[in-house]
Amino acid sequence: MDLDFSADDTAFRKEVHTFIAENYPKALRAKQQNEEALTKEDYFSWHRILAKKGWSAPAWPKEWGGTDWTPTQKYIWSEELAKAEALPVLPFGVTMVAPVIYTFGTEEQKARFLPGIRDGIEWWCQGYSEPGAGSDLASLKCKAERFTADDGKEYYLVNGQKTWTTLAQHADWGFFLSAPTRPPSRRRASASC
Repeated sequence: MDLDFSADDTAFRKEVHTFIAENYPKALRAKQQNEEALTKEDYFSWHRILAKKGWSAPAWPKEWGGTDWTPTQKYIWSEELAKAEALPVLPFGVTMVAPVIYTFGTEEQKARFLPGIRDGIEWWCQGYSEPGAGSDLASLKCKAERFTADDGKEYYLVNGQKTWTTLAQHADWGFFLSAPTRPPSRRRASASC
């Protein structure tokens, strides 16, 4: 078995290395070195540079802006990001919610959400655990209530509290592990995890 990188992979590594060296924002690098808190714009500054290059969502299907890289190229990309101590694109939108949208979403949802996620325009956060619930899904109290807005469209209003919401202070949108739309069944209400 030959474990050496091919000539194409070596050329790709050089391209990635050079791109990061020439394009990683100097102001972002300075903040990282000084251990300063990063703002939403700091995170998005690099994300948007990668989006312009077409590299912000390597694992996505090509039709939605993915790179069509081989597994080896994805590995090289990750390795070069780490070597350069460059921020990765935050996973909440690109890695966590986008695959659900491009796999199961309607065409309208894909068109609405995927470009903003890919291009670093809209920030997503996750909402997981709740106070007093831990990993006990039967104890969750957060719920989604359907209502009709003045425009005649139906929406869900999420009521409750989530405690695991990494970087939610920057978020435009959130996705939740659980926000039931109806009361739990008697069987589920008495279940424990």
